[in-house]
Amino acid sequence: VLVPMQLAYIGLGSNLEQPREQIKRALQSLGELPETKLLDDSGFYESKPMGPSDQPDYVNAVAELETALDAETLFRHCQSIEQQQGRIRQRHWGERTIDLDVLLYGQEQIDTTDLTVPHPGIGQRDFVYLPLLKISPDIVIPGKGALKEIVQSCASDETDYACTFAGNIK
Repeated sequence: VLVPMQLAYIGLGSNLEQPREQIKRALQSLGELPETKLLDDSGFYESKPMGPSDQPDYVNAVAELETALDAETLFRHCQSIEQQQGRIRQRHWGERTIDLDVLLYGQEQIDTTDLTVPHPGIGQRDFVYLPLLKISPDIVIPGKGALKEIVQSCASDETDYACTFAGNIK
């Protein structure tokens, strides 16, 4: 189903099997999706794990896409990229080769069993909002407002995974 071109933002995370390479591969795959153009990426960010602490630190990034795919189709492509890169779901918030989350899709608000957009953790997790704000400092979250303001009003220790910028993706 073709829809008018939409801006979409995908969160990427990895902490297994050369995380930076996993993110590069996933970005390349996103850029090769039909009717989709990879416009920008945030660069690499490193952060502490959100889930169990007995796992390696994460490398995260956010990709900005322009796509004519509908949100559900984009989500299914993200899952397929995860599978191609050997994603195995062992435990909730556990380690992974790659994780792709549809953070935002145009101005849409979607709440289905499979997909929630805007992503619920967008203003609470520094490894999501820092890379997102780097790409789009004035981004507005549909139904919620300016991300910068959401982050300021949510700021607390629970949002802090010690996320830091770790270099550009080449």
